[in-house]
Amino acid sequence: MKKHTVIIAEAGVNHNGSFENALKLVDAAVNAGVDYVKFQTFKAEALVSKDAKKAEYQVQNTGNASDTQLQMLKKLELSTKDHEELIKYCQSKQIKFFSTAFDLGSLQYLKDLGLELVKIPSGEITNLPYLRKAAKLFKEVILSTGMATMDEIQAALQVFTENGITKDRITILHCNTEYPTPMDDVNLKAMLSIGSTFGTRIGYSDHTLGIEVPIASVALGATIVEKHFTLDKSMEGPDHAASLEPHELAAMVKAIRNIEAAVSGSGLKEPSKSELKNIGIARKSIVAKKDIKKGEIFTEENLTVKRPGEGISPMQWDQIIGKEAAFDFLADDLIKLK
Repeated sequence: MKKHTVIIAEAGVNHNGSFENALKLVDAAVNAGVDYVKFQTFKAEALVSKDAKKAEYQVQNTGNASDTQLQMLKKLELSTKDHEELIKYCQSKQIKFFSTAFDLGSLQYLKDLGLELVKIPSGEITNLPYLRKAAKLFKEVILSTGMATMDEIQAALQVFTENGITKDRITILHCNTEYPTPMDDVNLKAMLSIGSTFGTRIGYSDHTLGIEVPIASVALGATIVEKHFTLDKSMEGPDHAASLEPHELAAMVKAIRNIEAAVSGSGLKEPSKSELKNIGIARKSIVAKKDIKKGEIFTEENLTVKRPGEGISPMQWDQIIGKEAAFDFLADDLIKLK
């Protein structure tokens, strides 16, 4: 069976607080052919305290070291009206709207908007009140695991299962919370360890530069791939620099769909339908190396092996040597027996 990896285009806060930019991001996601376009839902005051400092990458990408996280995030909020209009716009474009909530009120708001799937961002994996509420509100969970240990993942899973979310409705995403993630820190095999340890679906949330790693994750069995994208990497904002531009997002989607096809199939090594026609062309047969008269004995001096593969297989060489020619053969004729 051909698999279908769910591709989530993470718009996040790359709209820079502009509803018009958010609409453009939806259009870019549609054009790329992804399954979901995802935003972020939060109230800055409920997310960070007034003195919380920005991460190093946030300082570098915003060009402002004096702003606090609160000041930065306040500029990146989407209003309730923005959310409602974005959902309508996504419906009109036939793409699925999705968002990540970063506080308890936002979890409830997304539920009230009709969402049944919740994404737990990496920073909330140790937030017990948040995890418990998410489990009670939503039917399915995607859990991102940046910065997490296996014990922390196990603890989060226990919260979900104790509150009614069975493992078959949970997908765990391997993730590294550094923007961009150095290739040496990706540790993609950890995704496989997560799957074998916890028995859930697995996926990958990518923060590397480029598209190679998310593509590789699909070959390894990722059922969900999430990737940040932007209208322009040079825009000011915390996540633009580690995001894909629209043409790169489209290239990633195309490559993932190709990989899906390539890893499908029975797993048995046998000629495929497309290559059957080439067997006779590419393989070889036993042929006359020179003219051979009827009654002569086949030897290594008068036989050789050449294309096409429509005669006696060279694997029968030892059985042919020493036999008597039943016919006259010209040089390059396919050898045949009585």
